Amino acid sequence: MSDAENGTVAWVFPGQGSQYVGMGLGLARNQAAAATVFDGADETLRFALSELIFHGPDEELQQTANQQPAIVATSAAYLVALRDRGLLPEPAAVAGHSLGEYSALVAVDALDLNDALTLVRKRGELMQQHGAGAMAAIIGLDPDAVADIAATAGAEVANFNAPGQTTVSGRTESVEQAMALAKERGARRAVRLPVSAAFHSSLMKPVVEGLRPLIEETAFREATVPLVTNVTATPIQHPDDLRRELLDQVCASVRWIDVIERMTADGVRSFIEVGPGKVLAGLIGRITCEARVEVADNLIAQDAS
Repeated sequence: MSDAENGTVAWVFPGQGSQYVGMGLGLARNQAAAATVFDGADETLRFALSELIFHGPDEELQQTANQQPAIVATSAAYLVALRDRGLLPEPAAVAGHSLGEYSALVAVDALDLNDALTLVRKRGELMQQHGAGAMAAIIGLDPDAVADIAATAGAEVANFNAPGQTTVSGRTESVEQAMALAKERGARRAVRLPVSAAFHSSLMKPVVEGLRPLIEETAFREATVPLVTNVTATPIQHPDDLRRELLDQVCASVRWIDVIERMTADGVRSFIEVGPGKVLAGLIGRITCEARVEVADNLIAQDAS
């Protein structure tokens, strides 16, 4: 019996950090449905987002207000490409890493793509506008140890990404203190991240308040399958819960380890990363050895060969 028949497949959607100039270009050239996604994104946002995605320049694509809709649009293009080729078994659940939750909600018919693009464009603009603080990756310490270090330094844990890979966020001086403490306590590396703000920290509260009226007035539907949330790693489907998650996740930690462990505990044995790159596949491989992980580009390449 296949994974699809067993209901043991999950789709996962990447967030910021997965983008690169040229992502999705092959899809747009080879599949009309994928090209339509990019054309629609340009029309919705009223600027040539697809040109920026396909040809850069990189420094402009990296701007948060561009990066966020670029990743959502490209993930949606991968979604339709995989579906059109019959390469995407129906999932038991979905999840997205931070920004990826918007792509996930599009995939399970809870949010229209045009609305998602409009929301993440504004989300990115607000994050640029309220940019402050810093983030750092702490490598080689367990998550509880990093959480203790962050609390001591006055920083916050932004991402529980994988065992031995945790990021901290907050005011610059607090993050620098956390990095120094981590090195003292045996971290292999403590690396300042090239980001414009302290994402997933309380410094992002103005972003929540700016985003709240837009999310409240946007139409959400019941998700066709559950979204396992970043904030609590619990499955949700109701529109009110979905709205709340998209607001809460701005300041809250991304509990990616808990998300994947919840899915595997619920019987997921195969993950498909729907979007550009393979960042999530790498993290999932470090969280569990019980599941198979596929990435979209590999599935499409195998199908074409």
